Amino acid sequence: MLNQTQIDEYNRVGAIVVPDVLTQDEVLRLRHVTDEFVERARAVAHHDEIYDLEDSHTPQQPRVRRIKSPHLHHPRYGDLVRHAKIISVLNALWGPNIRFDTAKLNMKSAGFGAAVEWHQDWAFYPHTNDDLAAVGIMMDDMELANGPLMIIPGSHKGPVFDHHSDGRFCGAMDPATSEIDYARAIPLTGNAGSITVHHVRAVHGSAPNTSNKERRLLLLQYRAADAWPLLGFPGGLEAYDKLMVAGTPSIQPRLEPVPVRLPLPPADLQGSIYENQKGLKRRFFEVAEGARQPELHPAQ
Repeated sequence: MLNQTQIDEYNRVGAIVVPDVLTQDEVLRLRHVTDEFVERARAVAHHDEIYDLEDSHTPQQPRVRRIKSPHLHHPRYGDLVRHAKIISVLNALWGPNIRFDTAKLNMKSAGFGAAVEWHQDWAFYPHTNDDLAAVGIMMDDMELANGPLMIIPGSHKGPVFDHHSDGRFCGAMDPATSEIDYARAIPLTGNAGSITVHHVRAVHGSAPNTSNKERRLLLLQYRAADAWPLLGFPGGLEAYDKLMVAGTPSIQPRLEPVPVRLPLPPADLQGSIYENQKGLKRRFFEVAEGARQPELHPAQ
C-alpha cells in the first residue's frame, strides 16, 4: 500500500497522507451512521460514555465534538479497525505484528468546531518503544479552512514536551514556553476517503472550523505488538491480545531509549482531550472576530 517514498516521508516528517484508502461508498455509509449519532445526541444533556459535547450543545442544536470509542458502538466503525488497506500501511511501517489500541471520532462542525491545542499523543500513553501511530480517516474533504490536523515536521524525533499546567497534566503544550516553531506547521489535507498517519511523538494540533464545511476525522490508534504501555493495561493479557489485528502477539516488550514524561498527576478535568486542555492557561488557536480563516498564533 505504501511505496518507499511514502515510508521515507513518514520517517522524516512524522506523518503522511495516503489518498483513496476508502471508497466513496464507504465514506457515505460512515457519514450516514455519524449523522444518526448526532441526531440521537439531542437527548443527551451532558458528556457520557459515547458523547463529548461542544459547550454550546443544546437539544435544539445538537453539537457533538467527539464520539468516544466509536468502534464499540457501531459495526461501520468497528469494521475499519481491521480494514485491509489500513493494516497494509502499518505493515509497511512496522512489520507484520500490529495491535489496535482504541478509536475516537473528532467532529468539527461547520462554523464552530472546537480547536485541539498542540500536543503529543505520546504524552498521554508512553510505551516501551514508539512504534505507535494514529490513523485518521477523512470523512470529509480536509482543507485549511475547516481545521485539518497540523503537524510540526520532524518533531517526532525530538523530546517529549511538558503537557502540564500548575503541576497537573493538561494534555497540551504551553505555546509561550515551548521550544517549537509553530510557523513550521504543515496541514494534512486531502479528499474524503484519504487517511492520515501520524507518529505518536509528532507535535500536532488543529484550529477551529471557521468554514461552512463539516470536518470529521475518525482516528484509529495502533501500536507494534511489542510496544507495551508503561502505565499498564487494566484488562489483563487476554484482553490485550484480543486487540491484535495482524500477526502474532508477544510477551517480550521491545525496550527503546525513548524520552518519557508521565501524564501524572492526572488532569483536573477528565473525559476527553477537550476537557483536559481546559486546564491550559495560554492557548494557541484563536479565531479573529468575523474572520472566515483560522488565525494561528500564540495567545497573549
